Amino acid sequence: MCLAIPAKISKLLAEDRAIVTLGGIEREISTVLLEEVAEGDYVILHVGYALTKLDENEAEKTLALFANMISGDAS
Repeated sequence: MCLAIPAKISKLLAEDRAIVTLGGIEREISTVLLEEVAEGDYVILHVGYALTKLDENEAEKTLALFANMISGDAS
């Protein structure tokens, strides 16, 4: 099973790289598959690559669902 998760770009780096924040942890990723990204954008992240940009509202809803699953609240 593959898992792709929303992540927020916190800083753009050189050469199609960026820093994203995942649950308070920063991680360097590749943005080479996307034409244009900006700080504050949400992206779908899979194995270190941003696959597509995601609407902020959808990203927040998805992150809330993940948080609920982790805490055991299935509602």
